[in-house]
Amino acid sequence: MVEAPPGRRFRERHALRQFMRHKGALLGFGFLVFILFFVAFGPLIWTIDPQFIDIRARNSGMSLSHPLGTDQLGRDMLARLMAGGRTSVAVGGAAMLLSLVIGGLVGLLAGFVRWLDGPLMRLTDLFLALPLLPLLLVAILLFRDLLRTAFGPEAGIFLLMVGVMGVTGWMQVARVVRGEVLTVKEREFVIAARAVGVPEHRIARRHVLPNVLSSVMVSATLGMANAIITESALSFLGLGFPSDFATWGRLLFDATDYLQQYPGRVLWPGLAISLTVLSVNYMGDGLRDSLDPRVRPR
Repeated sequence: MVEAPPGRRFRERHALRQFMRHKGALLGFGFLVFILFFVAFGPLIWTIDPQFIDIRARNSGMSLSHPLGTDQLGRDMLARLMAGGRTSVAVGGAAMLLSLVIGGLVGLLAGFVRWLDGPLMRLTDLFLALPLLPLLLVAILLFRDLLRTAFGPEAGIFLLMVGVMGVTGWMQVARVVRGEVLTVKEREFVIAARAVGVPEHRIARRHVLPNVLSSVMVSATLGMANAIITESALSFLGLGFPSDFATWGRLLFDATDYLQQYPGRVLWPGLAISLTVLSVNYMGDGLRDSLDPRVRPR
């Protein structure tokens, strides 16, 4: 007799156990949860306004009133680190979701609809051949003032950065999803569903799409890490949010002139960016290992 494949709940429990055994993934997950609570609920505890200017306390060191010191205008660095993290994480998460939607749709159509495979993959190759950083810079310079006027300085730049990073970051997701769809649609349960007359759109929604979600989840973690790095780089170059709007990249940009005198002002936002991206990448490694179909539950 052929052994029946394990049920979905058993596979999910097995994947959870595999993830719990991955020490790097657990550390990454724990630090990411800490960062999310830090930027979301930290301002409820540390209530100092990140935009409050106190010239008399400018460039001060660590103290009880300012645990991470102040910047050149006397603004509290801890409050600005929280505000900047909220912006950077929001931009990274929104850009990741947009790239997943675009890449997932393109990959699903390319893998499931044969006559769309060639045109969509050639479009993907075209986007992969484009130099992304110059394209980002040109798009920001062209549409920044227009969106600022239409939605305001902060909301306009947020929409611009999310849109540009989402539109330029979907190609890897599309390739991964296409490869998974090409594999899944040749499996027995899909062939059986097609044989009994199930419509193609229902096969794609009920049978193919759920089986590629694991690859999409891994791509999501990597996409979020890349989006956070890209936003920080653009803000560091002075092409992101307004100068008085805190992001981790902007904090680095403001601290470069004071690197020798006050190295801590570079250390804290740099550590926040590095450890957040590292934790997301470790989570991606853990998800990839736990959801790998070659690792069969016993």
